Amino acid sequence: MVTPMNSGAAGPDPRRWWALGALVASMLTLGFDTTILNVALPTMAERLGADTGQQQWMADAYVVVFAALMLPAGLLGDRFGRRRMLIAGLGVFFAGSLLGTLAQDVGAVIAARTVMGVGAALVTPLALSVLPSLFTPGERTKAVGIVSAGSTLGLPLGPIIGGWLLDHFWWGSVFLINLPMAAIGIAACVFLLPETRDPASPAVDTVSTALTAGGLGALIYAIIEAPTRGWGDPLVLVTGAAAVVLITALVLRERRAARPMLDMSLLAQRGFLFNTLAATLLMFVLSGLLFVLPQYLQAVLGHDALGTGVRLLPMMGGLIIAARAAQPVVARFGARAVVSAGLVVLAFAALLGSRTTTGSGYGFTALWLSIVGFGFGFSIVPAMSGALGALPADRAGSGSGLLMTLRQVGGAIGIALLGSLLASAFRDRLDVTGLPAPAARTAGESVVAAQVIAGKAHLGDLAASADAAYVHGMDLVLLVCGIAALVSALLAAAFLPTAPHPGEPTAPDPGEPGAPQTGAGPDATGAAGPGSPGLVAPGTDARQ
Repeated sequence: MVTPMNSGAAGPDPRRWWALGALVASMLTLGFDTTILNVALPTMAERLGADTGQQQWMADAYVVVFAALMLPAGLLGDRFGRRRMLIAGLGVFFAGSLLGTLAQDVGAVIAARTVMGVGAALVTPLALSVLPSLFTPGERTKAVGIVSAGSTLGLPLGPIIGGWLLDHFWWGSVFLINLPMAAIGIAACVFLLPETRDPASPAVDTVSTALTAGGLGALIYAIIEAPTRGWGDPLVLVTGAAAVVLITALVLRERRAARPMLDMSLLAQRGFLFNTLAATLLMFVLSGLLFVLPQYLQAVLGHDALGTGVRLLPMMGGLIIAARAAQPVVARFGARAVVSAGLVVLAFAALLGSRTTTGSGYGFTALWLSIVGFGFGFSIVPAMSGALGALPADRAGSGSGLLMTLRQVGGAIGIALLGSLLASAFRDRLDVTGLPAPAARTAGESVVAAQVIAGKAHLGDLAASADAAYVHGMDLVLLVCGIAALVSALLAAAFLPTAPHPGEPTAPDPGEPGAPQTGAGPDATGAAGPGSPGLVAPGTDARQ
């Protein structure tokens, strides 16, 4: 048990707010990195000659490692010291960013993103888990909101800063921005954070960690490679089968463990299960959108990197406004109604976006993007709050860890599956008649590659075909996103438990283990930063 810094007899210790600043700097760094790469991908694809599959790996290498290592990283912090592991995580993130800055080819970028994912997995759960040692319960909600706001702020700033850097410097500068931020976070943690640990926490299960990383990696590899090799290709089939075996082995092992890292039994609780499912599907949709949109804005509409970042703001603005306004609406209408309505709005926006044509222009895109932001914001906050509120108090740590892991898995699969759908549709629609076979293969790798070839050979028909093929693929992605959001809305409306009115005690669902509820209520999640595959659920304390 650790005494909060502000509970001494001499009065509150003012250093706790400076320490909070260190955590904000850490989360802001991760917030930048969540969205900054999406804007950089088209430029990197052109400079490095990366096809769609390689772009998917540049995005997914980070998310897969993040999802696989988040739980063991939290346990390492409990065992060996949260401040020590938080500093180590920022150091690893710094090293990965430095590697990305110096990278000269696609393989080096993927390796850098993998290293950064390791660092992010350490930073994300531990940045919130140290708060109980810094603040009394009365101050903790405010502190959680401030830390969450740091990650939220990084979302809209990432594309803008990344776009400005790409317009003025080389593509590696999008990694360079992480270096001073990580260094500031390390210095602040060294001088301001107290050390805390929980020696009674479960030991890190290396076998389960390996099964998680191997299963997710094999699954995503099969999804990404299938459009190029074919779904019947032996390597794709073997990799897919290996993913099923590894993930099944993980589930069976965790179900038998006395103190599992992934507490699967929590999924038997209806409130936790369906709120977690909604949050996971939301990350699936959002991650896919953030992968396909920047290429549309740059390669098809012709905006530069900075212009692309600015043009993503309607979605980010709608998301942040809705996330802030969600809790009062929940208090009036109930979480089930708000989650369901938000998902319906998201489905409508995606289906509207699927009507995009090459002549639609940015005005139409801004319209459905802003609606996407509102739908996502109104869905994610009550879904996260509802999932956490359904947890018994003695299982809050394992439950929030499972929730965050499943969200990251949803984001990784969204990038892999929707990116593969885009790649397949683009390749099928692209007209490469008259091109030599090598040039035709290169043009089919991505819209950026096709535009480069069209520009060098002065082939206006190829450029027009590339635009039309990409918009067709993006429309299919948006159609799938809309259907997924609509199915999620129906599930939420049918199966989410009815929340009590404010002030009434929370009762467990019939047939579920009756237990006191955690303190993860609306205020703890009100500063939601639901972004991308790399963000933690605001208000969660994964390792308490």
